Amino acid sequence: MPNKLNPKKLLNSKWTAVNSIHKQKHFLIVDVEYDEDQLVIDCQIQAIMTKVTSAIDWRELKDTNIWLQGWK
Repeated sequence: MPNKLNPKKLLNSKWTAVNSIHKQKHFLIVDVEYDEDQLVIDCQIQAIMTKVTSAIDWRELKDTNIWLQGWK
């Protein structure tokens, strides 16, 4: 079952990577930009431990094989 996502509620949402990414599992959405139609055009995710921020396609967060909602 896919994660349910509301693009307007992405900011500050918490995520757990199913498989560690550079030895990191817990992440936070720290920036979301929208176009004039309120569609997401940029989404930044930050590792909690290292504070490393990177761009992500927010639609990937719907895939429960990659991401779990919240910190697990």
